[in-house]
Amino acid sequence: MTKPIVRFAPSPTGRLHVGNVRTALMNVLFAQAEGGMFVLRIDDTDTARSTAEYEQGIKDDLSWLGVTWGQTFKQSERFGMYDEAADKLRADGMLYPCYETADELDRQRKLQRVAGKPPVYNRAALELTDEQKAAYESEGRTPHWRFKLSGGTVTWNDMVRGEQSIDVSSLSDPVLIRGDGSYLYTLPSVVDDIEAAITHVIRGEDHVTNSAAQIEIFHALQNGNGADHLPTFAHTPLLVGADGKSLSKRIGSLSMMELREQGIEPMSVASLLSKIGTSDAVEVRHGLDALASEFSFSKIGRAPARFDEKDLLALNAKILHDTPYEEVADRISGDAAFWNIVRANIEKISDVDAWADIVLKPMSGEIAAEDVDFCNAAAEFLPDTVLPETWSALVGHLKTETGRKGKGLFMPLRLALTAQGHGPSMDDMLVLLGAEKAKARLRGESA
Repeated sequence: MTKPIVRFAPSPTGRLHVGNVRTALMNVLFAQAEGGMFVLRIDDTDTARSTAEYEQGIKDDLSWLGVTWGQTFKQSERFGMYDEAADKLRADGMLYPCYETADELDRQRKLQRVAGKPPVYNRAALELTDEQKAAYESEGRTPHWRFKLSGGTVTWNDMVRGEQSIDVSSLSDPVLIRGDGSYLYTLPSVVDDIEAAITHVIRGEDHVTNSAAQIEIFHALQNGNGADHLPTFAHTPLLVGADGKSLSKRIGSLSMMELREQGIEPMSVASLLSKIGTSDAVEVRHGLDALASEFSFSKIGRAPARFDEKDLLALNAKILHDTPYEEVADRISGDAAFWNIVRANIEKISDVDAWADIVLKPMSGEIAAEDVDFCNAAAEFLPDTVLPETWSALVGHLKTETGRKGKGLFMPLRLALTAQGHGPSMDDMLVLLGAEKAKARLRGESA
């Protein structure tokens, strides 16, 4: 196989979310595995909704994930190429003007359903005379332009779904150009794939039907002479939530920007999205190279891939538990000793802040009335220098002196020192707090 050239084509009308990042990763990992090139195409033909801020956000999100691209371009800078392609299709009789309004098309579909026919465009516009077209335009109507499908069967071998066959007579001729002259996705995408020599189109399975029409457009633009450039397609199952339902209503909270602000690590996102829906176990990998070395379309199942935020947090925690201080020094308060003790008790880097407040800032713990004398006795026993073995000595002494044991022995001390019923081992925490601060808190003072 020649080295692949793949593309990811987001629209800069919003931030990247887990669904389209998964598609980006499939392209990136396949290209890296085969020594190919990843192209970032900005699909900004919708000039009214596309913004430079979102475009930069897309690039920032991909960079955060460790994704680099060998080439990038914007569709808004290539309208001349799309105009030339449209002119060719018109000249070849493959692109024809239609004057129906949205209401008229809706009425047509309803009548077809009543008659038991599929709601496919009836191609009435092909029968219009020049006079009829002129009459419509005199009314102020401007045409939208449809591509004339062959009416035959389009087949291809999909790298995920296997042999695919679609009877395009069951489809409406797709609109390529709106009445205002703006392009829909379909034509610019094909033009760009030809021009950039894209070898593989990897995207979600919601595009399967689109592929049949696009394959015919590929052939029409290249004259269908048998030497046409046609990419190989791979349509991956869509992403759903842990409950099997669409993520569409929650997609804002699952944007890369939101996850980053929550303190999620990029490789936890990449590891999860690369492994769910495959035969591989969902495990942490520490770089895209490692994920690429394990990537194969043969591992991708046909069922929807389930995205569970609990899995994301588990992977995120695993990464942080193994992360050395040097890699987080500029992101946290506290020194290496502090990090090495608290990291096993966090799921997100932002969780460190709570432990920093407990260890580094003045605070009062929680002491129940019945535990006041017990905690005072603990303060009296503590030496002026706290060592790793001090906690065990303290607990042993208090057990002998008071007869307390189990939770009734250690929990009042933990609450007095940290106000938390869980956390790092107290022998480590006591060392972090130091004797002066620990004694004060055991006496119920703020320290």
